[in-house]
Amino acid sequence: MKDRVIFLVDMQSFYASVEKAARPEYRDRPLVVSGDPARRSGIVLAACPLAKKLGASTAQRLGEAVRSCPDLVVVRPRMQEYINVSLKITRIMERFTDLVEPFSIDEQFMDVTGSLALFGEPEVLAARIQDAILEETGVIARVGIGPNKILAKTACDNFAKKREGGIFWLTRERVATDMWKLPIGGLFGVGSRMRRHFERMGIHTVGDLAAYPLPRLQQLWGINGHVLWLTANGQDSSPVTPRTHEQQKAVGHQMTLPRDYATMKDIRVVLLELSEEVCRRARSKGLMGATVSAGCRGADYDHPTGFHRQMKQAQPTCSAKDVYESACKLFEEHWDGEPVRSVHVNLSQLTGAEAFQLDLFRDLERERKLDCAIDSIKSKYGTASIFKAASLTEAGQVFERAVKIGGHYK
Repeated sequence: MKDRVIFLVDMQSFYASVEKAARPEYRDRPLVVSGDPARRSGIVLAACPLAKKLGASTAQRLGEAVRSCPDLVVVRPRMQEYINVSLKITRIMERFTDLVEPFSIDEQFMDVTGSLALFGEPEVLAARIQDAILEETGVIARVGIGPNKILAKTACDNFAKKREGGIFWLTRERVATDMWKLPIGGLFGVGSRMRRHFERMGIHTVGDLAAYPLPRLQQLWGINGHVLWLTANGQDSSPVTPRTHEQQKAVGHQMTLPRDYATMKDIRVVLLELSEEVCRRARSKGLMGATVSAGCRGADYDHPTGFHRQMKQAQPTCSAKDVYESACKLFEEHWDGEPVRSVHVNLSQLTGAEAFQLDLFRDLERERKLDCAIDSIKSKYGTASIFKAASLTEAGQVFERAVKIGGHYK
C-alpha cells in the first residue's frame, strides 16, 4: 500500500510575524509579543527571528528579554487578530486539499495525498503553499512532510525549521538515518521530566527508545509507554480529521490572576466567575457534564504548589450553581492555604443537554430559562453586560476578562 503524504505547516514566530506584517516600520527591528509593554511585565509569547538572535526568546520573562536586547520592540498581544489570521491560513490550505486539521493556532496538518496529481510533487506543493501564505498574510511557513502525522510533525520541528527554505521530507527510509539520531528530548511527547527519566535509563536518543524492549516500557508507563515507543519508531495511524476539535470532551476555563489570592473569600469570587463562564459555554454547545474539576497553581513559580481534583455530580449539569458549589467544596478540601496565582474549573463527561432529571426541591426548568436569558444578553452585549454582584468586589475579574481572549488582549 502506497504511503500517504501528510504536511505539518507551522507558522514562524506566528504572533510576532502577524505584528510585523501589520506594522512595516518594525520589519528590520527585533520584536516580541508580550504582556503589557507599559509595565514591562509578563512572559514573551513570541519573538521574531531577529529578536532571538539578539538574546530574546519565547517563554522568557519580559524584563530579561529587554535586558538582553535593549532595542527590543514590545507589542501587546491581539488574540482576535491572530485567530483571524489563523482562520485565513486554514482557508488558503483548503484550496489545496479538503483534509486540513488545525493542531494549534499556528500549526495545521494537511493530507495532500489526493492533491499531488493536480499540484505536483510534495516539495513543489509545499513551496506553493508557503508562497500563498506569505503573499496573503505576510507570515513565513515551514513545512514538515511525512507518511503520517507524527513523522510530518518531527520533520517540521527538528529539520524544516532549521533549513533554508523551511521544507523537509522525512520518509520511512530516513527514520533511521535522521530521526533516530535526534536527542530523546526532540521526540514529540517527551517533556523535560520524561527526558530525565529516559536519560537515567540510558536512553539518550530517539533510536535508543525505538530499540528499547516494549514490554518494559509498558510495565513502567502503560499506554503512554507504548505510544512513545510507537512514536520513536515513526508509527502513527491517526488520520487527518478536519472536524476533530468538534468532538469536545470537556469544557473548561483557567484564569491567571493579577495578584496573589490568599483568602477563600477572594477565591470564591473567581470560582463563581469561572463556573458561570464554563456553564455558559457548555449551554452554547448544547452540553452538560457529570464531573466537575477544579484546582489552582501557587504563586511561587520556583517552588510550585497547587492541586487538581474532581467530583462526580449526582446528575449531569450545566448549571453554574452546581458547578460553583462543587468547585468551592474541592477548594475547601484540597487547597493548602498558600497564595494562588492561577485557578481553573472544568466540566467533563459531557452529554447532550436535551433531557435532564427533574428535582423535587428545585425548579430546574425555571433555572434553565433564566440561564438562557442571561446567555442571550451576554451574547448580544458582551460578557460584562450582566454579572453577579460579587464581581464588583476587588477580587472580581469579569471586566478584565471581557477584553481578553485566552487570557490575552483581543
